Amino acid sequence: MASVLVVEDDQFVRSALIRHLTDASHTVRSVGTALEALREVAHIRFDVVVLDLGLPDLDGSEALKMLRGITDVPVIIATARDDEAEIVRLLNAGADDYLTKPFSVEHLSARMAAVLRRARSGAAEAPSSTVIRVGGLTVDPLRRQAELDGVRLDLTRREFDLLAFLAGRPGVVVPRRELLAEVWQQSYGDDQTIDVHLSWLRRKLGETAARPRYLHTLRGVGVKLEPPGAESPR
Repeated sequence: MASVLVVEDDQFVRSALIRHLTDASHTVRSVGTALEALREVAHIRFDVVVLDLGLPDLDGSEALKMLRGITDVPVIIATARDDEAEIVRLLNAGADDYLTKPFSVEHLSARMAAVLRRARSGAAEAPSSTVIRVGGLTVDPLRRQAELDGVRLDLTRREFDLLAFLAGRPGVVVPRRELLAEVWQQSYGDDQTIDVHLSWLRRKLGETAARPRYLHTLRGVGVKLEPPGAESPR
């Protein structure tokens, strides 16, 4: 059972979500505006927020930024927008997952379960105090900080999780299925989720897929992180 905040201005959609989540034994509160959502999370600790983007007082993407300023509660975006650039922007602004409308309540339940598993496992496991160094890259899991050649990297929570997981296994090719299971806590999912985060992580590491330095993708196999100049299998 989880405590869920539904932020949705469409009364029909909101009622359906409340009914389904309540039937699934979740505790649900709901609001129809971004400002109401901010007030709710400022006073109540939720396990997950389901955030619509088309709110009447403030665009949901702006609401997401404001939410991230006061809480690290997992946020699932519910949006009718299917533009890839918009989805990338939302993920990098701090969203934990997204659903494109229309979606089934079963799909929402599966995404919620994955996000909650991720949040709870992160809370249960103390981060390693060992600082990881791979070439000029330094990753501190305890402080959740990363530096490249002495310059601190500005990473989202999920970007850091992905980088730390790969850096902890330098030179090892990690299958995409394992990344989904360990970083996203999902037994299945869309490869686009991984590709989006890899793309933005590469940008922050000063590289591209065509000219990789640290992050190397082996088509049909997986992803590995190794220092520049290391021998890569052909």
